[in-house]
Amino acid sequence: MGLFEKIRAEFIDIVEWLDNSNDTMVYRFERFQNEIKNGAKLVVRPGQKAVFVNEGQVADAFEPGTYDLTTQNLPILSTLKGWKYGFNSPFKAEVYFFSTRVFTNLKWGTANPIMVRDPELGPVRLRAFGSYNLRIADPVKLLQDVVSTDGLFQVDEISDQIRNTIMTSFAGAVGGSGIALLDLASRYRDLGNTIRGAMVEDLERLGLELPQLLIENVSLPEEVETALDKRASMGILGNMQQYAQFQAANAIEASANNPNGGGTPALDFGVGIAMGQQLMGAMAQPAVQTPAAVQTPPSAQMPPPPVQAVAWFISRDGQNFGPFAADGLLGQGLSRESYVWKAGMAGWLPAAQVPELANVLAMVPPPPMA
Repeated sequence: MGLFEKIRAEFIDIVEWLDNSNDTMVYRFERFQNEIKNGAKLVVRPGQKAVFVNEGQVADAFEPGTYDLTTQNLPILSTLKGWKYGFNSPFKAEVYFFSTRVFTNLKWGTANPIMVRDPELGPVRLRAFGSYNLRIADPVKLLQDVVSTDGLFQVDEISDQIRNTIMTSFAGAVGGSGIALLDLASRYRDLGNTIRGAMVEDLERLGLELPQLLIENVSLPEEVETALDKRASMGILGNMQQYAQFQAANAIEASANNPNGGGTPALDFGVGIAMGQQLMGAMAQPAVQTPAAVQTPPSAQMPPPPVQAVAWFISRDGQNFGPFAADGLLGQGLSRESYVWKAGMAGWLPAAQVPELANVLAMVPPPPMA
């Protein structure tokens, strides 16, 4: 090789992109006046694709590999330029590199609560958040429809659009699933796949795809969670009378183990009340059958305990209120369309469908005349 050929070879360009960031999706190779020498080396690394653009028109695209930029490797660009007699001078073209790796752990979440109707809890507001992975599927389509002339296109420039699409699909998936909110946690993976499937068509138009979408949490309003905690606590305690008896027995045992009177006056007072309540409860139990000659006269028997009023709950403006007696619902804006619930019902129902409230609804005044 002569001296002239050696010097000429040292000026051959190397067109490549070494990405040292974690969020760059598209990078435009910078060259003065977009001039690239004949015979330049194009290096496309694994996880990248390169697209040549000439005067706003996509010319050639390259998969990972190393290429010598000549008329043989740039057939479309050569045709656009009309090089019929060789390719010996520098050519001008823009080169865009695309990162085709998976961008992981991108976050999504509800900016505002979503109103849904649950078969057990009634109308409730919920929030959700999670993460998703994003990848470029079609570099040419992304360049034409999204990137355009942006020389440094990063994930945050498209993430807002992706999050909005996820939330729209999430609301439709949860609202149409029919899954009770209390059972939703066991279906996070299935719902994530459903949401991802609903977004395929929208993302294909942008040249993108979601390899994975995860739901990390679905939360209810604080007041609803507090009510559910109380409901769970009641379920753990079980029979309240047995629990009270157990607590009273513990207090009596603790007092008996302290003959020196070391207990506090409050504890002694509580023990006395507990013992009194136990005696009253025993007196209220039905008497054991004895021969007629020694049975207690009817006049000396204890009266039956009062009938407990039914506790009703009503849902209004996305919140649950109660408990109330049946006639107490009138002061809570009860109407035929109001959703109500009481212990023993499978779920919330409109008041018009509850026979026990027919008499109460009859007292509801008609709407005012226009």
